[in-house]
Amino acid sequence: MRKDYLTVSKEAAAEIEEKKSRFIATARPVSSEQEAQDFINRLKARYWDATHNVYAYYICAGNVVQKFSDDGEPSGTAGLPVLEAIKKAGVQDVAVVVTRYFGGTLLGASGLVRAYGKSASLGIEAAGIVRKMLCVETCIAMEYSLLGKLQAVMASKGYSVKDTTYTDNVVMEVYVPVDEFDPFSAMVTEASNGRAVISPGEKVYITKEVSC
Repeated sequence: MRKDYLTVSKEAAAEIEEKKSRFIATARPVSSEQEAQDFINRLKARYWDATHNVYAYYICAGNVVQKFSDDGEPSGTAGLPVLEAIKKAGVQDVAVVVTRYFGGTLLGASGLVRAYGKSASLGIEAAGIVRKMLCVETCIAMEYSLLGKLQAVMASKGYSVKDTTYTDNVVMEVYVPVDEFDPFSAMVTEASNGRAVISPGEKVYITKEVSC
């Protein structure tokens, strides 16, 4: 499993105009090739009257799958620039469809490459880039007297607390990056003088905003 990777947060679109041709780039996160194809087909149905619906996707969950289509544009001028925009942004598990409504003026090969690449980049930006981090869902059981100190430790180190349950004791559920589990356990043991009980759970991906 990947320890961390960048992807997009949601489905979103951006539009540009080049010599009266409209380029509408729609990007969204996808977890499989089937999901990518369903998204592409949906966009083709939405923009059924467009001149071209160019697409590319790059999926790294399991085996790496990358695919693109020029959809009738000159070979190498449309789908490949969209795929390159995805890779340049550093994102994975992403599909982008760039819809073109021809405006009557030919752009030439270099103009098409620039327009499709720029449009795809803006679509990805509109969808919002986020980081997915593989974490261990970790339970920390403690006495009430330890709660304030351990909460302060979590906050100071930037750990994400999923939930806190209050019964006879307190149980705090914390997302711990897989590479940090051993030092995290040592830190909690030291901070609690060995009185907190640490139990690792499932591995899950959490989403972190990416600072500009």
